[in-house]
Amino acid sequence: MTKPQGVHLVGSINLPDAETTMRSAAEILGDRVRRIPDGEVGERFHWIAWQPNRLAPTEGLERVGEPGYLIGGVLDVRPLRISDGVEASDLVLPNLGYADAAIESWGVFDRLRAEGAIAPETRFQVSLPTPAAVVGAFIVSEDRARFEPVYEAALFAELDRILEAIPHAALAIQWDSAVEFGYIENAGYFKGDGAGYLPWFDDVWAGVIERAVAQAAHVPDDVEVGFHLCYGDVGEKHYVEPMDAANLASFAQRLFEAAPRRIDWLHLPVPIERDDDAYFAPLETLVVPEGTELYLGLVHREDGVEGAERRIETAQRHVAGFGVATECGIGRAPAEATLPLLAVHAAVAEPLARA
Repeated sequence: MTKPQGVHLVGSINLPDAETTMRSAAEILGDRVRRIPDGEVGERFHWIAWQPNRLAPTEGLERVGEPGYLIGGVLDVRPLRISDGVEASDLVLPNLGYADAAIESWGVFDRLRAEGAIAPETRFQVSLPTPAAVVGAFIVSEDRARFEPVYEAALFAELDRILEAIPHAALAIQWDSAVEFGYIENAGYFKGDGAGYLPWFDDVWAGVIERAVAQAAHVPDDVEVGFHLCYGDVGEKHYVEPMDAANLASFAQRLFEAAPRRIDWLHLPVPIERDDDAYFAPLETLVVPEGTELYLGLVHREDGVEGAERRIETAQRHVAGFGVATECGIGRAPAEATLPLLAVHAAVAEPLARA
């Protein structure tokens, strides 16, 4: 077994602030990492769970149900509906918060790079959810089709602010495609109550790929773009366990073939118990374009270097030329496991080749 080349950080990292995250990643991973995120700190700690709080003040939207459990004591994830008599096109959404967070973290990243704490060729990674994820998770089923264009326009406007504020040569955008695999696998958590992973478009595959292509197309060619494909991370567990990597490979291949621009990297999850050939075999048919980096999320905190190397050995029988990552972000993992987990990445991966 040879060591994979390179490390990818999916996004969320359980460290106290952006500077600590960036310094830690740069110090531990060094020339193994091409991009560094800010760790999705603060109110973003639970991926998209902060978006209902952002959307709720919108005139013409209202919460469904009585207040109950708050994630982290602050995030109210009750679904939202469009008020009776309100046209979706008349909704004016508030600041979604993604651009503000990215611009603030970019200031930290740029300073650390100037100080020499981050290598000059390293890019600042901004991870964004797909609009379909937020709409599918937090808007009642009967309103999803008409609310999606409103939210998509607002999120693309956030991206435009990021593109205007951060130098393109230093920027990388990641689209987090997780809820889409709930649609593909028909894995609704909450069937019957208006929430959960239930698509509002008839042709699921055509729908998710059409949306992914639009997301890639909104990122200019001089900015890197990548996709994190995911089966969810609720309590460090998937909402459904994939039988194998077939649907991941199918999504990736369709995206590669339809995207109007290059995809700079692709991340695929590997469940902790999957060190068998059957899981990785579908990746044999995946044709990764030249210049696209493939990262397999086979690093897990529970079994460390030994487990990662076992999964690497199996993966290398079916796919060549990949780097390593965790299967999802590590923002919900125990804080004390964060730095040791970064060290596991460094132990199982070789440095990246630099242009």
